[in-house]
Amino acid sequence: MLKRYSNVLASALIVVLALLIISPAAAQDTQPSKVDVFAGYAWADTGSKGFVPGMKNMPRGFTAAATYWGNRYMGFTVDSQATWGDNFMRLATLQAGPSVRYPTEHATVFGHALAGLYDLRVPVFGSNGNLGITAGGGLDLNVSKHVDIRLIQGDFQWGRYSTLPAKTEFAGGRIAGGLVFKFGTIGPPPAPPAAACSVQPTEVFEGEPVTATATASNFNPKRTLNYAWSGNGVKVSGAGATGNIDTKGLQPGSYTVTANITDGKKGTATCNSSFTVKQPRPPQISCSANPSTVQPNGTAQITSNASSPDGRNLTYSYTASAGNVSGSGSSATLSTNGAQAGPITVNCTATDDRNLSASSSTTVTVQAPPPAPAPPPAPEASKLNEITFKKNSPRVDNAAKAILDEVALRLQRDADSKAVVVGNADAKESKKLAAQRAVNTKAYLVNEKGIDASRVEARTGSSGEMKSEIWLVPAGATFNANGTEVISDKVKASPTKASGHKATAKKPAAKK
Repeated sequence: MLKRYSNVLASALIVVLALLIISPAAAQDTQPSKVDVFAGYAWADTGSKGFVPGMKNMPRGFTAAATYWGNRYMGFTVDSQATWGDNFMRLATLQAGPSVRYPTEHATVFGHALAGLYDLRVPVFGSNGNLGITAGGGLDLNVSKHVDIRLIQGDFQWGRYSTLPAKTEFAGGRIAGGLVFKFGTIGPPPAPPAAACSVQPTEVFEGEPVTATATASNFNPKRTLNYAWSGNGVKVSGAGATGNIDTKGLQPGSYTVTANITDGKKGTATCNSSFTVKQPRPPQISCSANPSTVQPNGTAQITSNASSPDGRNLTYSYTASAGNVSGSGSSATLSTNGAQAGPITVNCTATDDRNLSASSSTTVTVQAPPPAPAPPPAPEASKLNEITFKKNSPRVDNAAKAILDEVALRLQRDADSKAVVVGNADAKESKKLAAQRAVNTKAYLVNEKGIDASRVEARTGSSGEMKSEIWLVPAGATFNANGTEVISDKVKASPTKASGHKATAKKPAAKK
């Protein structure tokens, strides 16, 4: 029998194998159905020859089947068929048996092996019911969640025809197509496509790079995923799972990046993540001077203690209100050459690589130079002593000589000094007597005590007393001559006798 109808069996097997080969080797995105109900057109051929020539094809008919699927791949089918041709030739079946399927994203390949009743009616011989089998498969195209198109179904059919005297078997085939209605699903619903985004680092300063990463899940692993990056106020470059974020020019604040992922079909997922651009913080600095007090034209070491809260690199600069400061690191040297006495303010500045800076200051005091020794006081003339005279007498008596001896000793000790002798007379005495008294006093110092005459000057005064004043005039000093007059060289000293205590003040008057 198989040999006789091998062409029909081979055709059915070829159809099933071809459908298996061309079906996509990928799992169906949606859940497979629990129950399938098929209804459609059927064409049959008994394959029997010699009974009613030309009447073996039955081009008109329909078929219906219901399949309950125990799992994704295995099920049980109940199948019915009614086909007919000319001259009242017809075939009706009611059979059942196991089914298999392989669901994919766009199509389902299936096969079944059925057994049960059939009824074949041919002209002349009438109808006969008996047992038969149907085996084959086909391809369903997925249209929607509840409807497929059965593009083709091919079956091999065999049965016995017991009322005929001979040729009691038939072997033929069936081709069908139509709609499949799907009910229910198997297993839990598949997880929808999802995505998770992350950024690294999550906190940056303006200008620092940020990397965004999207991780997709529950997508069909056989499909190529497409990534589209976008950002809220930021530029994101990259077409893959990683995006590069340019933070140059961004103000401090929070920014969000979004990844849209598609698989080229219905699978889509979106995720986003945020990062923060931090407010930049300037450096912190303090500075000190050692020593803080220096002598004129001295130096002091300036030390800066600076740090960046943001961990940035720092550079240093210094200025001074006076003097000269040199150095560009964390320490510098202040030279006070040419600076006036008093405080000098040194400013220390630390600047980071973003041009943010902070300043501090310290003070170095330049001491005033010690005062120059006070010049010795200008020498001044001073009154050494005085001698008195009797009424109307210019004579230098013994008491006066004792005083003049001490004056002579002083003049001898102070060899650079001079003496001024100021003679005076009272109002009732002659003015000439005042001059004579001064001249006699000088004469005693010169003639009796050996004092150089050039060192003694004689003057008249106006004190109105009967005396001679002896003034010591040190070298460089000036005698205050107010109220005095230089005595003319014409006035001579009294004779020795007079100067030797025997002269009287009246003798010059007698000469008149």
